[in-house]
Amino acid sequence: MDQHATTGGEEIADSTDCGHFFEGTEKLLEIWFARNNGGGNPGDLRSISREEWVTLLKLVHCEIISSKQDADMIAYLLSESSLFVSKRRIILKTCGRTTLLAALTPLLSLVKQKCGMQVMDIFYSRKNYMRPELQHELHQSFDDEVKVLDKLFDNGAAYALGRLNRDTWYLYTIETSGINEPDQTLELLMQDLDSTRMSAFTKAVCKDGLEATKKSGIDQIIPGAIIDDFLFEPCGYSMNAILPNGAYFTIHITPEPEFSYVSFETNVEMSTYEELILRVLDIFQPKKFLMTLFANPGSSANDFYSDIHNIGQIKGFSRHDHQLCVLKSYNLTCSVYKRSQQIEAPPI
Repeated sequence: MDQHATTGGEEIADSTDCGHFFEGTEKLLEIWFARNNGGGNPGDLRSISREEWVTLLKLVHCEIISSKQDADMIAYLLSESSLFVSKRRIILKTCGRTTLLAALTPLLSLVKQKCGMQVMDIFYSRKNYMRPELQHELHQSFDDEVKVLDKLFDNGAAYALGRLNRDTWYLYTIETSGINEPDQTLELLMQDLDSTRMSAFTKAVCKDGLEATKKSGIDQIIPGAIIDDFLFEPCGYSMNAILPNGAYFTIHITPEPEFSYVSFETNVEMSTYEELILRVLDIFQPKKFLMTLFANPGSSANDFYSDIHNIGQIKGFSRHDHQLCVLKSYNLTCSVYKRSQQIEAPPI
């Protein structure tokens, strides 16, 4: 795998000054499963072996770099982003030119045969690409992705939030849901990052992922997490962090100034995310970011769904777009913020 573009992706020639391009924007697939009645299968997704994941991920065009686990979850760090596996849920997040949906049918078959489980709920989402024409034809447009998903699910629902000609966030889900436990997901998708802060995620400044994690302050975002990090050659960074009770957060960084991108995602349950959001923004200093929050009624984070409607500004940022949706048993917000004043970031 050619890893010298960023975050493990293959280099793509184009006409930019740096001579290559890497698509940091991720494709994000989250699937909840339920156990079929009868049979001797374990009903536990963690029974799928690393070797079986390696085979499946070849269809996506990415590889496993390393893994960490605790009593609730196995977290795989990939050459293009992350894979989280808990008893009932799989989260697969891939960037670059990966073909995530090419693995969906084999994945569902593997889960049925190995674990005796079937789909209970599914979420596929992504922001609009910077260079969609460079994606595999399977992923060049959301319409094409929806066609693939509709062949597998007869009750699918597709959404586009934000501005269709600028910052758009796409979502595919199914209309029915059987999830009755507290659940929430916060995403910050950041662009136009501060170059001083991004320098920590290059081999010119840091020798490895551990140094980049500490130098940037990522290790202090949610203290006490089990962290798995990696710094690519010559630049690019990925990390997974797992916490008790199936909680996680993950960060992926494309630092080149021509197409800088950082994603932060977590399912940590909080009654308010305002302090966490400010902590993340302070580390990376983006000029703009798109924020999404899913929360179901059982989650204490659901209250923040109401609070965020009134947050027209986040310190240093003004809100340009904001949408609230009620999707089956989840509340969803999608907001775009842009820096309201230029602040020179202090050295890290």
